[in-house]
Amino acid sequence: MNDGSSVAILLDALRNELDRYPDGGKLPSSRVLMERHRVSPVTVSRAIAALVAEGLVVSRPGAGVFRASGAQRYAGAPPSGDLSWQEMALSASTGAGGTRADSATGGARPDAHADTAAAPAPAPTRIGAPAPDASGILATLAVPPPDVVDLNGGYLHPSLQPEQAMAGALARAGRRPGAWERPPVEGLTDLRSWFARDIAGPGSTLSGADVLVTGGGQGSLGIALRSLAAPGAPVLVESPTYPGMLASARAAGLRPVPVPVDAEGVRTDLLADAFRVTGARLFVCQPLFHNPTGVTLSPERRPEVLRVARAAGAFVVEDDFARRLVHADSPPLPRPLAADDPDGVVVHVRSLTKATSPSLRVGALTARGPAMERLRATQVVDTFFVPRPLQETALELVGAPAWRRHLRTLAGALRERRDVLTDALRRDAPDLRPSAPRGGYHLWVRLPDGTDETALVTAALRAGAAVTPGRAYFPAEAPGPYLRLSYISAVSGDQLREGVRRLGRAYAQAGPVRVGDTRP
Repeated sequence: MNDGSSVAILLDALRNELDRYPDGGKLPSSRVLMERHRVSPVTVSRAIAALVAEGLVVSRPGAGVFRASGAQRYAGAPPSGDLSWQEMALSASTGAGGTRADSATGGARPDAHADTAAAPAPAPTRIGAPAPDASGILATLAVPPPDVVDLNGGYLHPSLQPEQAMAGALARAGRRPGAWERPPVEGLTDLRSWFARDIAGPGSTLSGADVLVTGGGQGSLGIALRSLAAPGAPVLVESPTYPGMLASARAAGLRPVPVPVDAEGVRTDLLADAFRVTGARLFVCQPLFHNPTGVTLSPERRPEVLRVARAAGAFVVEDDFARRLVHADSPPLPRPLAADDPDGVVVHVRSLTKATSPSLRVGALTARGPAMERLRATQVVDTFFVPRPLQETALELVGAPAWRRHLRTLAGALRERRDVLTDALRRDAPDLRPSAPRGGYHLWVRLPDGTDETALVTAALRAGAAVTPGRAYFPAEAPGPYLRLSYISAVSGDQLREGVRRLGRAYAQAGPVRVGDTRP
């Protein structure tokens, strides 16, 4: 019997037994359930998680699992929302209704039956498409020489990865019956359900049916951009923003339009203006621990983003890349925008990669209504599906007790490394003003006016520290010079301190020239 059927059987048994317990009554412990039903700890964990998601039980860490009260059980399902608006948004984005987007010019061309005298001259034939600019992505993927301190990378150093837990998960996954069979195109049912619970929590309209398992966050962004907007269309993006998203947008023939970010997240007043001026039907954002600034969208602006997008008949692609990179001193995290969106405005991107290993490329796209069919079709054309052994490994990992332990350990390590890096900057490079995030893996450093960030990056590399120039994060002109400094790819805190010392020496050589400076 495979694990999926074991979970289903245990779920049916537990549902039938719930009436034996009064409201608030405590269910048997996991150990008792394992012995009584002869199932594994993972099966019990998944069954209890499903009951929690259905609102039938309440889990209290350290205390146990209890039958939910009648008020909790019968409060009624959340409203399903109105998804009919998506038909117009998707039709508009693909040029239906008399015109279609011209991928060469970004304009609109009449249908064949239109007045040929008024038609513009045909565009010159283009063979192939221009190569996408992947420089921003390649910079963070480049492995520096052994004698260079990596303040640039976007993935956990092996010492921070849950290597033992992943190895165990991979071994267990390989022993699962059918592990090498073809998976469902949308992903394994249990993994889709886990993502839905992990993203939205109990009480949400989001379910496993709204989840598409993907090959990681970067692939998810590409699928979303190509599915929800036609070549030549504008796409609203935060400024600054993740260069990998800009590369994907441009590779899809889209025109990124910047919307500024401040200390509270995207400027929603300017977002409304941008929708009105451009007619865009898509906005891509990172509401939590934004890359590169580290800011989190304020509580006041969260509903405003959804209201503005809904009024524009547009989608919001929510890149939730850093939710599992929270620091130990972070306040409680806000819910994803997708968790409070019954109308299918939000297409949510989630990935396991950042918190585990660059090779565990398993992520999820969530969407509701016709948008899901678009996403599914694009992925099928691209890759068919995500390999089943990888999905089974992800299921084993997130269902094991070691997963939660890893996240707690990682939260403490990230806080410690952030503090080491910020303290080192204050001591060895006081002119560089860093942000102070409570999550993510990088500092966004404002350089003094007049600094040539390209020259500084080059000088730092010569001094033995790899850092990222800020220019690549801006879809248009940058308002000033910046650096992004990562603290997850270095070997240790001591190496982070050494990297900042080297950066400080490079800044002393390549920083802005001041009055009285005698440098040649």
